[in-house]
Amino acid sequence: MAAKLPTLPTNNLRGEYIEARTADVYTGPCFANGEVGQTGKLAVMGWHIEQGSFDGVKLDGLSVAGVLRAKDTLGDFALTSNPAKAVIIVDDKATPEQQIALRGFAQRIAGELLRDVVRVDIQPISFEMKDGNVHSRVASLVAGNLAKVSTRPLQETDQVCHNESVWYDPLVKLDHAMPAYTTGNSYEGDALGETWSYPEKRGSYVGTFHFKD
Repeated sequence: MAAKLPTLPTNNLRGEYIEARTADVYTGPCFANGEVGQTGKLAVMGWHIEQGSFDGVKLDGLSVAGVLRAKDTLGDFALTSNPAKAVIIVDDKATPEQQIALRGFAQRIAGELLRDVVRVDIQPISFEMKDGNVHSRVASLVAGNLAKVSTRPLQETDQVCHNESVWYDPLVKLDHAMPAYTTGNSYEGDALGETWSYPEKRGSYVGTFHFKD
C-alpha cells in the first residue's frame, strides 16, 4: 500500500481591511484625470485577522500593515506594471512564527504591491472598526509611530462636481468594500525615502476579506 502523503497546510483567514491613498478613489473624471501621474503613488494598507491560519500558523486577533511608494499612480488603468517599494509592519503581539506567517499572508494577498519589501518592522498595531461594521466606514489603523490611517463616511458635502463615483478599485481583493473619507493617512518611517501626511482626501476603503487557498 502506498504511503499516505502529508496534508499541506490550508490558508483560510477572515477579517477586516483598511487602506488610504494619496489620490481620491471616489471622485469625478476631471479630478481623477488631474491627479493621475501626479499623485496617488503612496498608500498605507492594513489587515486585522479575526480568525484563521496561514501556512498552518494560527493568526487570530493579529494585524499586519503594508506601506507603499509606487513609481506611478496606484490603480492607473493605463499601466501594465507599476513597480513599488514597500515596508511591512508586523504586530508585536505575534510570536516569531506568527510574524513570518503574517508577512507571508500580506505578500500573498497583495501580490506585486508587496513584492519588493525594503524592511520589515515589528510594532504594536491597533486596528478598530466602529461596532465591527464596515458600513459605518469609521475605522482606524495605528502601527506604532510609523503609520496611521483613519476614516469616516463620505458625505454629500464632500462632493465637488456632484458627478463623483468609485474611480479606483481597492488595492486588494475583498469580500466587501466601501469607499470612505480619509481623516488621516501618514507614514513617518525612514525606509522608503519619503514620509507623508495626506488627510482630507476621498481616498480610502474599508472592507472585509476572506482569503482562502
